[in-house]
Amino acid sequence: MPPATEGGQADKDAKLLPLPRQLAVPPGAPARSTVPSVRYDLAVSGTGELGPDDGVPGDGPREIFERGGASWYGIPFHQRKTASGERFDMMAMTAAHKTLPFNTRVCVRSLVNGSEVLVRITDRGPYAQGRIIDLSRGAAERIGLIGLGIKQVALTIVDHEGMRCGGAEVEVADAQAPVASPSPGRRQAKVPPRGRR
Repeated sequence: MPPATEGGQADKDAKLLPLPRQLAVPPGAPARSTVPSVRYDLAVSGTGELGPDDGVPGDGPREIFERGGASWYGIPFHQRKTASGERFDMMAMTAAHKTLPFNTRVCVRSLVNGSEVLVRITDRGPYAQGRIIDLSRGAAERIGLIGLGIKQVALTIVDHEGMRCGGAEVEVADAQAPVASPSPGRRQAKVPPRGRR
């Protein structure tokens, strides 16, 4: 039996009002969420079927190589050797890709905020599903990726004179670095090829 109240009969006659079917946000009020929206229709992974991209206004149309998720790596790998033989510098504008040749220059454009960064491929990876590129911490900071962890991006290969990335014209010699060579003080021992057993 429910507890007795002072209203008595008045409480028994009160009717419950139905809940509104829409959100209780007053008309004209700002949205409650500040999470940036992602255009998932643009963020498809793969190559081949993708058309030209407009990029930053004034840069002219360019060919998209690949779209998908980008992640970043930093402190645990700092100063370790990469797959290309170079030492990884987490603040350098470098990246890891599964198939692109080493020293390939790639313009990485965020599909969330439109910012761009020019990176050079020096390592292999990422090996997680749905990710197409691993950026160094310095490159990730340039496009606002640090807080999000994973961001949808579009990759454009910078392979000829006059291409632009992030509003600046890229020269052919930009981002080219020699592959790591041994120190002049160290001797290189020649190792004969292994024979079959």
